[in-house]
Amino acid sequence: MRPVLLDTGVIVALLDRGETFHQTCSEAVRNLEAPLVTCEAVIAESCYLLGNLRGAPEAVIENVVVGIFQIPFQLSREAAGLKQILRKYRDRKIDLADACLIRMADEFETADILTLDKDFEIYRWGRNKPFRILLDLN
Repeated sequence: MRPVLLDTGVIVALLDRGETFHQTCSEAVRNLEAPLVTCEAVIAESCYLLGNLRGAPEAVIENVVVGIFQIPFQLSREAAGLKQILRKYRDRKIDLADACLIRMADEFETADILTLDKDFEIYRWGRNKPFRILLDLN
């Protein structure tokens, strides 16, 4: 079973009940059977953005500890590929977390992503393959 990529906005929405897409993200994660994979950059962004919500950064890390959010990505191993992705999408002002997720799509051969980021409608993985965003935000 191929994993599903997990982006920052979804983690934030999962843990902050006040977020617009909290319910949508919660239902999407509940209905998935595939493992959720992400990277340290996404975890760091999530903890930062949830910093004012008491206990939320700890909840992010707890999800890593118990294996709900898996982090199989190693930045040092993937640095050359990341550099190419950052260069390719420089005009979109891509951040490290998004570049890591694109690289992970290549590594795990998966187009499936949980994200609130519209840039993933533009980003491509592999040799120009589109992502499949698993959230219905309409």
